[in-house]
Amino acid sequence: MTLKRILPYLALSLCPPLHAASLPSGDRLDTLAEAPYWLALGHYERGKLGGWRSYVDDTDFFLAAEGNSDPAAELRATVKALYAPANLGDKHAQCIYPARTRWLREQLRLADLPEVACPEYRAWYQDVNPHSAVLVFPAAYLNSPSSMFGHTLLRIDQADVDSHGTALLSYALNFGAYIEGMDNSLLYAWKGLMGGYPGLFALVPYRDKLGEYSRLENRDLWEYRLNLTPEETGRMVEHVWELKQVRFDYYFFDENCSYRLLELLEVARPGVELTDDFPLTAIPTDTVRAVVDAGLVERIDYRPSRERELLARAEPLERDEQGWVLRLADDESLLDDPAFLALPQARRALAQDAAFRLVRYRATGEERNRATATRSFRLLQGINRNPPPTLDIERPGLPEQGHRSRTWQLGLGSRDERAFAEYGLRMAYHDLNDNLHGFPLGAQIEILQLKLRQYEGNHWQLQRLDLATIRSLTPRNHLLQPWSWQVAGGLERVPGEDGDERLVGHFNGGAGGTWKLNEDLLGFALATARIEHNPDFAAAIAPALGFDTGVLWRNPVGNLTLEAKGDYFHNGEVRRSLGLTQQWEVSPRLGLRLSAERQFSSLTPPENELMLQLRWYHY
Repeated sequence: MTLKRILPYLALSLCPPLHAASLPSGDRLDTLAEAPYWLALGHYERGKLGGWRSYVDDTDFFLAAEGNSDPAAELRATVKALYAPANLGDKHAQCIYPARTRWLREQLRLADLPEVACPEYRAWYQDVNPHSAVLVFPAAYLNSPSSMFGHTLLRIDQADVDSHGTALLSYALNFGAYIEGMDNSLLYAWKGLMGGYPGLFALVPYRDKLGEYSRLENRDLWEYRLNLTPEETGRMVEHVWELKQVRFDYYFFDENCSYRLLELLEVARPGVELTDDFPLTAIPTDTVRAVVDAGLVERIDYRPSRERELLARAEPLERDEQGWVLRLADDESLLDDPAFLALPQARRALAQDAAFRLVRYRATGEERNRATATRSFRLLQGINRNPPPTLDIERPGLPEQGHRSRTWQLGLGSRDERAFAEYGLRMAYHDLNDNLHGFPLGAQIEILQLKLRQYEGNHWQLQRLDLATIRSLTPRNHLLQPWSWQVAGGLERVPGEDGDERLVGHFNGGAGGTWKLNEDLLGFALATARIEHNPDFAAAIAPALGFDTGVLWRNPVGNLTLEAKGDYFHNGEVRRSLGLTQQWEVSPRLGLRLSAERQFSSLTPPENELMLQLRWYHY
C-alpha cells in the first residue's frame, strides 16, 4: 500500500476522530456495501465460486487489506478514513476518493466530515470542466493487432463545445494496455490475449487521440454523443480521478477498453446495466450496440479517415489525371507545367487537391521536414487559387447495425456420398462471406471457431478448431499500393493416406495483392507458406509453399467467393482445392450459406463436398 493510502490510517491511529461516535452502525454499512453503486465504484463482480472479487489488480486502490474481495470491509475503511484530520491535504481520503466521498456523504448524511480543500483534485477537475460525453469508436484496422476489432474511448466535453466548435480542446478518456519496451506485433497479440499487460486509464487531449487513430492508423471515427447530464458526466469524471495510475488486468477479449468504459457509464448513470451482457467477450462493436440499446445516445457523427478522403477525391479522376496526382505529390513545381495547365480548370482543381491529400497521407507518422512542408504549402496555394468542390463522402453503415460477433452454425451436407451434419460455434467475429453491413469488403477476423461433424452411423469427429484466421484483402489502386495478407492457425481435417481424413495442426500465412475489378468485385492473388504436423508425414513438421487466389463478389443477395488454393510440400505431397461459397443475408442475425468444394491430393482420389449451412449471429 502506497504512502498516500496509508496516511489516512496513520492519522486516525494517532489522533482518534472526535466524531467516531457518529459513525453509522455496522449493519447499515454492510447493507450499503451491497448497493450496486458501491460495487460499481470498486469494480466488484461475483466470484466464480462465490464471494466477491474486484477487477482492479492494484492493492494501492484499496484502503482495507482485504478490500479487493470484501466490499463491506472496504466501505468501513473508507468511512473511517474520511474522518482523518484535514491537515493531510491532498493525501486525505476525501481528495483521493471524491466519488466515494460524495456518495457516502449523501447515503449516510455525513454532515460532520472535516473540511478538506483538495487543491490538486480541484484544479484537475476544473481543467477538465466536464459537461457532456461522447463515445468514440475508431473503426477496425486490420494492419494493427491492437486494433483488429476497433476500439472505444470517451470524449469529455465542456459546456460550449458545440456552439464554439472546440471538440479538439476536449479530453479523451482511454483505457488500454500499458506496454514497456518495444514488443513486436506477434508478441503484443499473444500477451494481449493472455493478460500479459496491465491496463491503465489515461486522460489526454482529444486532438492527440484524434491524430493517433484517424491519421496515424487511417481509421474512420464514429462519435456517439451521449445524453448524460452534466451531473452524470461529472460523477464519472470524479471516479476517473480515483482510478489515476490504478492497474487493471487487460485482456483483448473481455477486460478491454470497451468493457472498462461500460463500467464508467454505469457509474455515471446508476441503474443502467451494461456489463452484464458480456460474461465472456466484449467486442467493441457489441459494446457500442449495448450503449445504443440502453438509450444513452442522442446523436451520431462520422469522421472519415485521411485514406478515405483521398480515395473519394481521386475517384472521379481518369487514370492519366491520377498520374498527375502522383507527379504533383512528388514535385510541386509541375503545377506550372504547360501540360498540367492544359487540363480543364475543374480537373486541375481535383488533381491538385488529391495531390495535397496524398502528400499528407504519405507523411503520416513521419517527422515533419522542410521538403514536405514546402510541397504542401505550394499545393495549398494552388488549391486556394482554384478550389475544388466540397468533398462529400457518403456515410457507411453504422458499425453497431452489423451482425453480432458470436455465431452458431448448423450445416447439412455430403462428402463423397457420405451425409453429415455439422455443428459450429465461432466466438468472434467476421469472415469474407458474412453479412456485410457495417464491415469493409475483403476483411476477415475469426477467433476461436469450433466445428464438429456427425456422419451417418453416428460417427462424430472434430472437423476443425481455428485459433485465429485473419485476412486483409485491401485493393490496390493507382495511388495506393497496400499489400494484402492473411494468417491462420489451428487444427483441421485434410486428406489422408488410407482415404480417411487426418486431423493436423497447422500455421499458415501469405501475402500478395487485391484489385478492385468493379464497385462490388475484388480479385486477389497471394503467395502462401504453411507448416503442418501430420501423422502421415515422416517429419514432425512439414513445410509447404503455395498460392491462394480468387474473387470476392458483393451481389444483390449477399457475398460470393470463388477461391483456388494449393500447397506443395517439400516431401512431395501436393494438395489443391477449388471452392465456391455464397451466403444469402436472410436478416441481420441470420445467414444461409451454400458451399461447394473439390479437393485434390496426391494421396487420394479427388473428393467433393457440398453443404448448406444456417448461421445465427446471436451475441
